[in-house]
Amino acid sequence: MKLTFIVPPCFDHKQPAERTAGCTRVVYLAPNIYELSVAAVLEQMSGTEVRYKDFVYHHTTPEAFDRFFSEDDSDAYLIWTVNLSISTDLSAISVIRKYRPEVPVVLTGPGPTNFVSKCLVDKNVYVVRGEPEFTVKELVEALGNGKPVSGIDGLSYMDGNGKIVNNRPRPLIKDLDSLPFAARHLLGDAVYHNPKLKTGPYTTMITSRNCPYHCIYCVPSSLTFAREMEFRKDHGRKPTIGFRSPENVEKEVAMLASQGVRAIGFMDDNFIWNEERTAALCGIMKRYGIVWGCQARVDAITEPIAKMLGESGCRYVDLGVESFNDDILKYINKGITSADIYRAVGLLKKYKVPVKLNVLIGCSPLENKDTVRHTLREAKKLDVDQVMFNIVSPFPGTEYYQICKKNGWIANDEYVPTDVQRESILNLPSLSSKEMEKLLFRNNLSYFLSWRFITRQIRRFRSPAEFIEALKALKIKLFG
Repeated sequence: MKLTFIVPPCFDHKQPAERTAGCTRVVYLAPNIYELSVAAVLEQMSGTEVRYKDFVYHHTTPEAFDRFFSEDDSDAYLIWTVNLSISTDLSAISVIRKYRPEVPVVLTGPGPTNFVSKCLVDKNVYVVRGEPEFTVKELVEALGNGKPVSGIDGLSYMDGNGKIVNNRPRPLIKDLDSLPFAARHLLGDAVYHNPKLKTGPYTTMITSRNCPYHCIYCVPSSLTFAREMEFRKDHGRKPTIGFRSPENVEKEVAMLASQGVRAIGFMDDNFIWNEERTAALCGIMKRYGIVWGCQARVDAITEPIAKMLGESGCRYVDLGVESFNDDILKYINKGITSADIYRAVGLLKKYKVPVKLNVLIGCSPLENKDTVRHTLREAKKLDVDQVMFNIVSPFPGTEYYQICKKNGWIANDEYVPTDVQRESILNLPSLSSKEMEKLLFRNNLSYFLSWRFITRQIRRFRSPAEFIEALKALKIKLFG
């Protein structure tokens, strides 16, 4: 079978949806290793030819996208879909149907996991819910052999009578080391850069899946969100964490280093779990001389860990702080206090580890203009390398969605996908959606155009090309 993964272009002239974090539009491009993991599993099957067509990376027009399908002869198409890309991907299916009305289209990711019926537009579309690798493998085997799909765990589809069938959930993958490394070779000559790392070539990796914490608003990475939503439906709780062994991680890092990769962004929801595992992973990165960055909780940062990060080439740590108001932090079940934020930032700065703070406007009904302004002031005082402001979205599947729905805080009474970097659909008791959008824009201008931020960033660029890439990302961040 000839299997083609597609990343459709936008049909509405907006920035394309970012499909790894899954809740924003693209600021800078990165390889979708979740989708490439599925591709790697399919490549191991005999009789399959796997291709990857990223129409976003190559700036393909909708007209050229249309022409591709008028000439293509793939046996199935696969799309990693997030909430923000659902309308784009359904438009892509309509283009496919103009030329290939019977060809199977397989949708994976959090979008179809949550919005099954919306995505099953005809009997030849299949929705893979939750963790996708083995469900897709079994589906491809069944389609190739003309066998029924009724026994495939984790699959939803439309039967011959037009009725939607949701097969039972698939158990979580227990041994992540058993998965092949993401099929990055399918990207061809595509080259990626992360402005926070300021060197390349760049790629992404994960060493674990999921997060055990209970922040009421949280949508982690798009893979975790799909995994978590599917597990919650059956078990009523968050899934367990899946870990790759340090030995398995090192094999992948060694492979990437041999291929010329010089920068890695770890997409784990939480990269830092304890000092022993962190020491093993930091040692790997130091041995291969690759600069890197990760996401972590502030309460995970100890002095030994901060020292390890500083000595192993860590060029950024993304800290989800959300607010500097302790009442808000308590309300959202963040499990930290503002004192924890100050302590963690102080330790990272002591060992010269660049820090990015992630602030989330509107994540509690206690939020108002004063709490947002207070958070901006405190973030500026900490003098970190970067502060990212977003607006909370009440994602279905989260506790915050239920709270907002119950209290009538969602505009038009229902969730619609939004870009959390600039849009709001919430009207909280002391903060309207328009006020949140204005505060976000003003905070971004105040922070990213400040002399302190500009001079610090300019000193870190190694070439004019890196500077230009960062300017492009900043323009998109501020103005879309």
